[in-house]
Amino acid sequence: MNGNTWLVVGLGNPGPGYSHNRHNIGQMVLDELASRIGGSFKSHKAHAQVLEARLRIGGPKVILAKPLTFMNLSGGPVSALSKFFDIAPDRVVAVHDEIDLPFNSLKLKMGGGEGGHNGLRDMSKALGTKDYYRVRVGVGRPPGRMDTADYVLRDFGTAEKKELPFLIDYAADAVELMVDEGLLAAQQKFHARIS
Repeated sequence: MNGNTWLVVGLGNPGPGYSHNRHNIGQMVLDELASRIGGSFKSHKAHAQVLEARLRIGGPKVILAKPLTFMNLSGGPVSALSKFFDIAPDRVVAVHDEIDLPFNSLKLKMGGGEGGHNGLRDMSKALGTKDYYRVRVGVGRPPGRMDTADYVLRDFGTAEKKELPFLIDYAADAVELMVDEGLLAAQQKFHARIS
């Protein structure tokens, strides 16, 4: 296995109609990482958009990937990419929306449950393990009795949109630090609310 390469996956749904939904925050974070690198995504036979790069000179190699499947079918592209690039699950990072965290907060972890997140559930099934990293980006809970699926498939609210660039930037920083210095260093720095 390729021990010095990371597969960083931004979960979301394909197409412009979904691109600004809460459910697509993972892909927004990957777009920020790609922008920092100065690279662009290219189509890959694993049914994903992929960018191969280093986050900094001399840093570890990363494969940034955005599956072109819908969220609940994310596992197939992730598994195919991990095999293609020979990357073990313990070098895979899923960046995803998390309703159990308030908007403008972040948590990082290795393994654990999927918390009802269909993208993570499909990834765990396809990889054959839950032992991969997660960057959980808080999008908050649905208001009142709104259905969770309806909530995550909506764009961020007006007030949230003002803060969203900071949250995306913060999450991208967390991915970089975790890949560069490890989970503990990233947890110590980023396990706090931004505002």
